[in-house]
Amino acid sequence: MTMSPSLSNTSSAAKEHLKAPSQLPPIANSQNIPEGGTRAWLTVLGGAMVTFCTFGVVQSFGVYQDYYTRISLNEHTPSSISWIGSMQVFFVFAVGLPAGRLFDAGYFHHCILGGSLVYIFSVFMLSLVEPHHYYQNFLAQGVGMGIGMGLMFLPSLQVTSHYFARRRSLAMGFVISGSSIGGCLYPVLLNNMFTRTSGFGTGVRAVAFMDLGLLIIANFVMRARLPPKRGGKEGESVFKEVITDGPYLLFIFGSFLIFWGIFVPFFYLQLYAALHGVSPGFVRYSITVMNAASILGRTVPNFVADICGPLNVMIPISIISGSLVFAMFGATSIGGTVVFGIFYGFFSGGVVSVVTPAAVSFVSRKDHLDLGIRIGLLSFTLAFALLTGNPIAGALLSPPAYRWHLPLIFAAVVTICGAVCYLTARSALVERKATQLL
Repeated sequence: MTMSPSLSNTSSAAKEHLKAPSQLPPIANSQNIPEGGTRAWLTVLGGAMVTFCTFGVVQSFGVYQDYYTRISLNEHTPSSISWIGSMQVFFVFAVGLPAGRLFDAGYFHHCILGGSLVYIFSVFMLSLVEPHHYYQNFLAQGVGMGIGMGLMFLPSLQVTSHYFARRRSLAMGFVISGSSIGGCLYPVLLNNMFTRTSGFGTGVRAVAFMDLGLLIIANFVMRARLPPKRGGKEGESVFKEVITDGPYLLFIFGSFLIFWGIFVPFFYLQLYAALHGVSPGFVRYSITVMNAASILGRTVPNFVADICGPLNVMIPISIISGSLVFAMFGATSIGGTVVFGIFYGFFSGGVVSVVTPAAVSFVSRKDHLDLGIRIGLLSFTLAFALLTGNPIAGALLSPPAYRWHLPLIFAAVVTICGAVCYLTARSALVERKATQLL
């Protein structure tokens, strides 16, 4: 994902880096990074299409959670149903680790094409599942779609590093904002199709054909620019260096805690609103409102991060997101649902979008050989948080009693605790880099 820079006047360059904003130093010599251009922005557009079809679906799982809980899998608990969505998002991040290594080895297009094929095939299989056959939903949606997403998601983010250094956080924000657009469109489409005579299968097939068209375009317009990295013994030493980096491990633990709880409202808001008397005509748009707000949440904080530093932005928006979880108790009317969706969508969207640039702040080598390892380790760790967080929330919900205070307190507390870990890790990083701009 990065090239070793050839630097002259190393002492003065190091001083300049310490004074610079939180951005990672240029991946290659600054003259070699386009920082824009037709090819660069087409690659960003293609990446946004990939995240539209991958994380946009993940953020819309609340529609499936509601439909499965009340209709097609109503003999199962919300906790067991949420394992479908949790397994899906687990593979998005867990498969990201080998996919990232394949990207570094020069197999970018293989990952995107292979992931597209697996994903589209699995969506069509989901459209054929029979009601009350849990294992069919789990295999098609949780496993198949998840693996396909995982092969595409991280490489579509990493490739922006080939074209942007100074504005990398912003470019990544544009890519990840595709998921918010998808998260707006999918709930509207699916909710309306599921409630009409066309039904579940037709709705899922409509999504599959739309995704097929977008992924065909993405495969054509996205291009990797830099040659593959070389491995070897140096890579092993860098890996040991990363896994013994105390501040970074604390950052990863904080990220685990935050992602353990931050997606609970995305999974359960529609069900919460439906069970608390919100108009059925509006309930189907509750997740759309939240995802619409996250479009700005995944661009504005990234723009600020390029100026103030991603870790400096990540800490306050994590604290705010954790605090806002309690506001979901007010989503018992149309107005309450809208207000909660807008604020939570914005700040939680910032958390999801800025976490990768924040990890970049910990890069310690001038050749940036530790960058891919740090991002891969973060991705792999987050996979386990996303795998278990929502099922834990579902178990705490305890239907048919529906004790909503338990999952919401869980989500809020772990998110705020993660932000405290960030604060501690930042303090150690300030001492190491002798700068406040991280």
